[in-house]
Amino acid sequence: MTTDTKTLLLQEAETLLRTRGYAAFSYADLSERVGIRKASIHHHFPTKEDLGVAVIDTYLERFKEDLDELASKPVNAAAKLAGYGDFFASSLCDHMMPLCGALAADSSELPPSMQKRVSKFFQLHLDWLQEAIAEGIREKELKAEPSAARTAVLLLSTLQGASIVAWALTDPSLIKRAYGQVLETIIR
Repeated sequence: MTTDTKTLLLQEAETLLRTRGYAAFSYADLSERVGIRKASIHHHFPTKEDLGVAVIDTYLERFKEDLDELASKPVNAAAKLAGYGDFFASSLCDHMMPLCGALAADSSELPPSMQKRVSKFFQLHLDWLQEAIAEGIREKELKAEPSAARTAVLLLSTLQGASIVAWALTDPSLIKRAYGQVLETIIR
């Protein structure tokens, strides 16, 4: 199996995780999508947990890069927060749930190694949001109350909840509308 096939396996597994959830897909599903035997999948990912861990780690790496790029843009905090919300809306435009939300919904089905990564993933979101909000407060662009930490939880919760509603109604525009309304409450 080539590196390209391994990459394809990770991409297709991510799609399955984000559209069906961890518990609802199997190596048989992945084998059918990629066009290889299940034994070939097991060669690189002996267990479904190994595959899940690799998907999360690969996604986290990409997501960190996206967050770093957004943080470095020479725009105000409100624009950075709006850009952050776009990550959620764009994933639903591709008919997929945000990975962290899809995995959190299956949390009771996840092995401990994946549960730890999902927690780390949510903490990454909260840390980034808290820093962006704190920057906005320092620059007097955003309201100081509630605190940056509480506002980060509010924004992430809004995006995760709006993603579920938008997914159910097949209307990604709901995410931007809900998130935009919450953003308006914190901007000075």
